[in-house]
Amino acid sequence: MSTVLIGGGTGLIGTRLSALLKAKGYEVMHLSRTARPDAEFPAFQWDVEAGTIDESAVAKADYVINLAGAGIADRPWTKARKKLIISSRVQSAALLADTFQKLGHQPKAYLSSSAIGYYGDRGNEWMSEDAAPGDGFLSESTQAWEEAIKGVAETGVRTVGLRIGIVLSTQGGALEKMLIPFRFYTGTYFGDGEQWYSWIHIDDIARMFIYALETEALSGFYNGVAPNPVTNKRLVTQMKEALNSPALIVPAPAFAMRLAMGEMADAVLDSTRVLADKIQAAGFTFEYPAIDKALDQLLG
Repeated sequence: MSTVLIGGGTGLIGTRLSALLKAKGYEVMHLSRTARPDAEFPAFQWDVEAGTIDESAVAKADYVINLAGAGIADRPWTKARKKLIISSRVQSAALLADTFQKLGHQPKAYLSSSAIGYYGDRGNEWMSEDAAPGDGFLSESTQAWEEAIKGVAETGVRTVGLRIGIVLSTQGGALEKMLIPFRFYTGTYFGDGEQWYSWIHIDDIARMFIYALETEALSGFYNGVAPNPVTNKRLVTQMKEALNSPALIVPAPAFAMRLAMGEMADAVLDSTRVLADKIQAAGFTFEYPAIDKALDQLLG
């Protein structure tokens, strides 16, 4: 039985991924700020800011998956928050790389989340993995993140980074927030609603991590998105259909979003139309390639 150590294992993706790994027979451990040896997935302590980690967990790990990082849309983008968003990602990767070298223990693979924020606001342009990075804080932070992931690869560990889009789940994330207005019989799109949203069903992104773990030929960066992105307005109208709701679909004007959220409004107003060709060419098959099927499964 192989052992998988996950940083950020109690987050949205980590929770589902842990369950699927366990179902496949893997032993799953988590890295956490608080040790919980008796949990369903035993948690070993690490403190990324302090640069400390329970080395016994790393020594046991056949595979390491790093999903750790401060939430992008959890709090306003103050200077301090921006610094934390970047440092939490960069320092966690550096801590793991240093620990691999210190212990003389290389896992069979190191897998990490990244984000399609790497591409920035690109309008209708299709983005493949070899596209140049964009502008703005989302791109700046993701570029720093990916440099840290490349630092792990330099230790000789097979390394895969998944540039994740909007993860659709009813257990958290963007979809859960977008569902709130439907309780009041309205659905809201942002700005003109024509910005492209590259999304992925929670099960597909968890399965993609497992596929990357199990497929030795995979290394480098792959887009972690479904093959059929949709506009923000299409996403909201499809939510209405999946819910069979009489909700009125209304816009939230861009200026109001900027006023309320400041620079953080980029997270919902940017347009990023991303290709999934590379991961499909590597043999991965999506269970939910289309938005109607994905939302029907989640909301129907």
